[in-house]
Amino acid sequence: MTTEAQLKPEHQIEELERVTIRFAGDSGDGMQLTGTQFTRTAAVFGNDLATLPDFPAEIRAPAGSLPGVSGFQISFASTEIYTPGDRPDVLVAMNPAALKTNLGDLKPGGLLIVDKDEFEPTNLKKAAYETNPLEDGSLNGYQVVPISITRQNELALEGLPLSAKDKFRCRNFYALGLVLWLYGRTLDTTIKWATEQFKRRPDILEANLRALRAGYNFGETTELFRVQYRVPPAKVPPGVYRHISGNEATALGFVAASVLSGLPLFYASYPITPASDILHELSKLKNFGIKTFQAEDEIAAIGAAIGAAYGGHLGLTGTSGPGLALKSEALNLAVMTELPIVVIDVQRAGPSTGMPTKTEQADLLQAMFGRNGDSYVAIVAPCTPSDCFYMAIEAFRIALKYMVPVVFLSDGYLGNGSEPWRIPDISELPKIEWHYAEPQDGKFNPYLRDPKTLARPWAVPGQRGLEHRIGGLEKSGETGDISYDPRNHHEMTLARKGKVERIVQDIPPLEVTGPEEGDLLVLGWGGTYGSITSACDNARKRGLSVASAHLRYLNPFPGNLGDVLKRYRKVLIPELNTGQLALLIRGRYLVDAIPFNKISGQPFKIAEIEGKIDEVLGLRDEYVLEFTRSAGVSGG
Repeated sequence: MTTEAQLKPEHQIEELERVTIRFAGDSGDGMQLTGTQFTRTAAVFGNDLATLPDFPAEIRAPAGSLPGVSGFQISFASTEIYTPGDRPDVLVAMNPAALKTNLGDLKPGGLLIVDKDEFEPTNLKKAAYETNPLEDGSLNGYQVVPISITRQNELALEGLPLSAKDKFRCRNFYALGLVLWLYGRTLDTTIKWATEQFKRRPDILEANLRALRAGYNFGETTELFRVQYRVPPAKVPPGVYRHISGNEATALGFVAASVLSGLPLFYASYPITPASDILHELSKLKNFGIKTFQAEDEIAAIGAAIGAAYGGHLGLTGTSGPGLALKSEALNLAVMTELPIVVIDVQRAGPSTGMPTKTEQADLLQAMFGRNGDSYVAIVAPCTPSDCFYMAIEAFRIALKYMVPVVFLSDGYLGNGSEPWRIPDISELPKIEWHYAEPQDGKFNPYLRDPKTLARPWAVPGQRGLEHRIGGLEKSGETGDISYDPRNHHEMTLARKGKVERIVQDIPPLEVTGPEEGDLLVLGWGGTYGSITSACDNARKRGLSVASAHLRYLNPFPGNLGDVLKRYRKVLIPELNTGQLALLIRGRYLVDAIPFNKISGQPFKIAEIEGKIDEVLGLRDEYVLEFTRSAGVSGG
């Protein structure tokens, strides 16, 4: 008698060091959820990982159309990795439009899993296909696995009292189950999440779990796959880890700053992509003393944050590039009143409304100079999703110690991306120094400065002996009264400038990875860290004299930056803008830095930077120039 086990096909097990998967489908197909659940499972398993969600810019693009395609890429590995991968090894395409927009990134010979039920004439026409790519031989360079995902999902959900639309929406869990089986992952993490998420909708819970198990069982019983893959856990320092996105880490970092300082946190924000998640995360924490305020506009939000700082609380507001422009006048008021607020800017592609769901690094000059007058603020920039936690703490540490506004420059790539994060012990976190002004017997001078930091006293209003005036009009440095004296204005402007410059005594020196001197330094900031680090690692493995350094403090720059720049014959600066950091470095240090710019709404690929390194060092010139032209990048 033949047993059930004997009927199951035998699958060869192949161990891999790293795999990159991209899930792609219509914006209503749940690709972000699918990718997130696979990410959670990989994180629980112990892999190092990095993710890249890619949202459509159209809010309601027609179903099945090219503008409506949504994607989620995850790279997971048994070793330390820094990026979500240049090109996916596996593409899961839920319809023709998803295939059309993503196929060019799939590695030659890569695995292509498609829902063949969606490749019907109407959907093919929407995706501008003249013939069916599953039949015309155009996919011969890939391992194509066409599966009737829609039909198989329908069969799995037979008998459930759901509409056809609700059943169709469960097919992403069918695809998730299949891929979880393919890489030897348990369903437990997703089942636990779904059980909690849909506990009030038992019919939806049952449908999703049926679809999930059906996809998993299809992989196990079909003969379409002869190989299962395993990616062992990564070796990481001991500790408690969680999977975290940049925006989640940002929110938790500011909560930590509140705990470390002992001051209440007040967050005022107007919803804007891609910063809105920070408001969502902080609004969940009202039981921890966090106050959130959804303002009617950007100006009201920063005004409320300034009011919180004036009242002795941590004043925080968040936005993206267009909102930072609207906040500029009030930010200038915070500069003039010398109040310790923090402004989050999760940068996106501009100018104007631009491409709201795409990433860019083009707000650096706006943060540095985008206000009238000589208006100086401190600027910090995290380099990875988990680093958002630490730089959030740094932002308030600097703001409180120096009584100065701080701009926290994140970006859409960091905010939406995710990675494993080791939860730190509170003893590992920095101290946050601050103090309120002490009541005075005589007249109080609100601009009596600390000789080391030039910070003015932080006087909470309503206290006897601390009556004072602050505001947008220039004040006397000796009395705090309104002053139009030319010499006083000169001195007060230099004082506001000087205390930002003195922050350099309180930030770490710039660290260099690679040779301490040599042919080339690749300098970056923000979300380019992973691609730059990986490209430079690869270049050194090929015997090239290449180092990398990454700036997390942008105003002021680290004190040793000038010395570091002098130790290399050439300096290359990759940026997701037209060369803003390169402009500052050239002007400040008189170094002929070479800009390398990409303004496509997508992060740098490792290969793009590695190719530019070769070009700068005189290697493979013609190949590199053609590569960068085709990739949409430019350089000086």
